[in-house]
Amino acid sequence: MLRPISSLIHDGDRSQGCRVGQGQNMTRAARNGIFPLGNVSDHHTNWDFVNSLFFVGSIVSTIGYGILCPKTTGGQLFCVIFAFFGIPLNIIFLQHVGKALSRLSAKLVKCLNRQEMNEKKSRFLTLLIFLMSGIIIFFGLPPFVFCSTEGWTYNEGLYFTFITLSTVGFGDYVVGGQPGRKYFPYYRTLMAVWIFFGLAWIALLFNLLARFLEETEKKIVQDIHRISKAGRESINPSKHHERSPVNTEEDPQKFICERAEQNNEEK
Repeated sequence: MLRPISSLIHDGDRSQGCRVGQGQNMTRAARNGIFPLGNVSDHHTNWDFVNSLFFVGSIVSTIGYGILCPKTTGGQLFCVIFAFFGIPLNIIFLQHVGKALSRLSAKLVKCLNRQEMNEKKSRFLTLLIFLMSGIIIFFGLPPFVFCSTEGWTYNEGLYFTFITLSTVGFGDYVVGGQPGRKYFPYYRTLMAVWIFFGLAWIALLFNLLARFLEETEKKIVQDIHRISKAGRESINPSKHHERSPVNTEEDPQKFICERAEQNNEEK
């Protein structure tokens, strides 16, 4: 009986030593910026340059995946200050990119107008071209890239694409976070560039769509006014087309007053 008891004591000491060693390893990892939080997306949470750049992009784009976040008080305070100034600057940047793309769309409209196409059809065709090209570039092709680099299915890649470009950013799928996979250098940086241009494309698309709807609304209002005016003229044709005869030889002053009254009635 002494031997099993001593074995149990030895096993308990060894397990306690393992727990102490694990605790020391976790402490060293935390000092180096690595925080194991429990899911596979948290494998690469050390603060190297690429991950820090990706973190900056997730802040200013308001996506905020949540897998990489400051843990110290100083880091959290700096994050708040940086987001306070970085988000408005990013909005200005996206506006400039959207204006550049808008000028490109205006040139396309002029080119279509030279082909003897009316302005409404040319604007609609421009909107359709930007819509289809953006869907292919920002939604159709990236899931194929994620299938190769991340090992996701196409549906998972499409889900990540939509959640990212809509700035929802759940954080359940994040690029460059799969353990055991080797990524080419600056993979996350290229993904950040893709995100920024995707957000600019969405802003331009909403701008073109709003402009198209505004012009359609103006045309509908003009048609309604034209129809209502034609209806009033058909009801009172004599009021709009006939004037009472006035003898100008009898009294010129009276003629001027009566003509002014008729003009006021027509108005």
